[in-house]
Amino acid sequence: MLQINNGTHYWLYHKWADVRKSFDGLSGLVTNELGMEIQTGDVFIFLNKRQTHLKALEWEGDGFSLYYKRLEEGTFELPTGIMEGTHSSITAKQLSMILQGISLKKAFLRKRYIGTM
Repeated sequence: MLQINNGTHYWLYHKWADVRKSFDGLSGLVTNELGMEIQTGDVFIFLNKRQTHLKALEWEGDGFSLYYKRLEEGTFELPTGIMEGTHSSITAKQLSMILQGISLKKAFLRKRYIGTM
């Protein structure tokens, strides 16, 4: 099961991925197209062209983990304004909202105190 937490880096692949790809095909996209190391513990997120299927690939130290979600209705909404280049970093909150179907355009974070320790 995909654990979403603030200590993990999440990378959204900007091109449409063939979600029929599995561990080897998706890890090939990470190393060949993104030029990144797959064995960092980061989570790499891929969507199909219709934005109805999402796969998240993660290296867990001893092997790959693959999270797959297919929507029966609707589409996944992507963050606006970050689709430059081949990939971008998204926050754990953004990923959580994408998976839950919350509109990223209408959602906003209220001001909070951020203390220093």
